[in-house]
Amino acid sequence: MSKPQSGPAIRAEGLTKRFGSKRALAGVDLEAAPGTVLGVLGPNGAGKTTTVRVLTTLLRPDGGRAWMAGHDVLADPEGVRRDLGLSGQYAAVDEKLTGRENLYLVARLYGLGRRAARVRAGELLAGFDLEEAADRPSGTYSGGMRRRLDLAGALVARPPVVVLDEPTTGLDPRGRADTWRAVRELVAQGTTVLLTTQYLEEADQLADSVVVVEHGRVVAHGSASELKARVGGERLSLTVAQTWARPAAADILSSLGAHRPELEPRTGRFTVTTDHGAQTLEYALGCLRLADIAVRDVVLAQPTLDDAFLALTGQPASAGAQGGGR
Repeated sequence: MSKPQSGPAIRAEGLTKRFGSKRALAGVDLEAAPGTVLGVLGPNGAGKTTTVRVLTTLLRPDGGRAWMAGHDVLADPEGVRRDLGLSGQYAAVDEKLTGRENLYLVARLYGLGRRAARVRAGELLAGFDLEEAADRPSGTYSGGMRRRLDLAGALVARPPVVVLDEPTTGLDPRGRADTWRAVRELVAQGTTVLLTTQYLEEADQLADSVVVVEHGRVVAHGSASELKARVGGERLSLTVAQTWARPAAADILSSLGAHRPELEPRTGRFTVTTDHGAQTLEYALGCLRLADIAVRDVVLAQPTLDDAFLALTGQPASAGAQGGGR
């Protein structure tokens, strides 16, 4: 069980870091309360990985301070490592050992006795659906299975803070769902999770608060709902059946929002932002009907975290949320 904490479980103040002439961090501030999930998003090279490396004592910052699980990252790195679980971008497992042996080894390194280590390994193998493969060398595992084993290893000691760096990359939908369930169970037990992810849906599903990093700075923070609210308005999307009718449809839809609607030429789908929801939908369909413009389908939806990401960083989620950059 995670130990109780009176202050923030994760805190960073003014973190800076340069690599030669490149400024990776330019004053990063972030904070997470105990028993919550903090999602960190940003384009390639924004500073996400550098921030994680600083917080996990793998990299010394040039300036600023940080605390993890109550331990000063610079003054007490051993305390941080003792109370921290880390699952990096790439699965770190010994492929010559079985899944069970991998987890047993990690448990013993954390100081668990032989019997306790065996029990804990068994619990995690069951929790991550690895029981059938438990006694096979992990080198025979699929990529998704190795990822789950690596995540299980990060949880062996039931640390109060867990850092998950893109934990579901390469997992199939079932593996992703299992990982999400494991994260929710961790948080329910009081664990704090720092999550970087290339899937904005993942942050939307799991994160209590989200930090958006760009050019080494935090450009936005808040709940997913708060970030989406910054985009403003709902999204009205509809597909016009006739190609010849698109210019007239664009004129009609332009009267609904502050900007001319976006058109996807291949499908004939228009998208426009509106602040009046169902009233706008009803009015638009009425005008299109009067103009004898057939509508194939229509959707009225709230802004997504993808929309917020694009508005905050100027980059689409598909480009901005990929891993691999600093």
